[in-house]
Amino acid sequence: MAIVLADWMLLFQASVTLSGTRRLPRMLSLGDENPIYLDLGNDSNLLLKVIIIDELPVQFQIRDFSKKITLQAGELSSVRYELRPLERGEYIFGATNCYISGFFGLIERRIKINESPMRVAVYPSIIHMKQMEMRAFERITTREGIKRIRRIGHSYEFEQIKNYVAGDDFRSINWKASSRRDGLMVNQFEDERAQQVYCLIDKSRVMKMPFKGLSLVDYAINATLAISNIIIKKYDKAGLITYSDKIGATIKADNRPTQLNFIMNALYNEKERALEANYELLFHISSKLINGRSLILLFTNFESAFALERALPILRRINRRHLLVVVFFDNTEIREFAERDAADLEGIYQQTMARKYLSEKAQMVLTLRQYGIQSVLTRPEDLSINTINKYLELKARGLI
Repeated sequence: MAIVLADWMLLFQASVTLSGTRRLPRMLSLGDENPIYLDLGNDSNLLLKVIIIDELPVQFQIRDFSKKITLQAGELSSVRYELRPLERGEYIFGATNCYISGFFGLIERRIKINESPMRVAVYPSIIHMKQMEMRAFERITTREGIKRIRRIGHSYEFEQIKNYVAGDDFRSINWKASSRRDGLMVNQFEDERAQQVYCLIDKSRVMKMPFKGLSLVDYAINATLAISNIIIKKYDKAGLITYSDKIGATIKADNRPTQLNFIMNALYNEKERALEANYELLFHISSKLINGRSLILLFTNFESAFALERALPILRRINRRHLLVVVFFDNTEIREFAERDAADLEGIYQQTMARKYLSEKAQMVLTLRQYGIQSVLTRPEDLSINTINKYLELKARGLI
């Protein structure tokens, strides 16, 4: 009892205090591991053992969070942990509860810091956007990701005449300038710029399917932000249309400095809807909003050939006016199931159906190609990389 009393008197004296702050990013990135920091300071002259229980936003549903640290007298320390948000919106952090104990560890005292609620918004992934930008503009890389695609053909905008170097296209040789300079000279052309690229996001029920905690709409939103950033950095114009049974956000293509913020804020507010997509309405709004031939990246999903057949007449009409790329998803869980060994007759039947489903997906790509429509069939986790590669490929081929 004497030891307990001594421990209590030491721990609850007025000079034993903790100070601290929580450091949050300006915004959290959807689907990424976001670092959170707790800075704690021991303002007393005692060694303190601290159990930290931070009141996390309800969206995470984490009920067993705790961190343990030991602080020497007068010591400052920082605790780092990571959170992966799976939905967009506002998140509220509560107080940080610190349970401190002294040398004997017989008594615990609770000290609350950061008592005022801290609010932070979860936006489409800024981290993912920056990663894709670095890969797209890296000149030399050994990592998997963005392909370095050789430009095919020329634009018609002449820039300058320069000395020939190994690797230049011999068709660009300027023979008159070469004869005057007594050496090979080539014409250099500028890349065509300020082309319109629109991302169309299907928000209907076919895009509510979850993969690794995120819906297909969330994957499409993250990919749209990443590719819009690259489009603007490539001096093209990025635009956005979202749709389901009705039209959602519409942002006319532009490459002004504030355009990416407009797109990001519009994507922040988008939600899935539990109804079928209205492709006729999509064609109508795209005809009114999109002036001139543009590249359209349509993020959607077709779970059956019948679903594609229903949308195909509208897709063909859009493709006559623009260069349409249909981006839809491979079901990775079904693919993994189809590659397992069957243990019994029921397993053989299930694998047969799974392989039929995958075959139907591959047939959809051929059907779109038959009507001159570009397509990308991709795993959700590879969506951004494959879409950016397609954009760079079409740009290099001079199709936009």
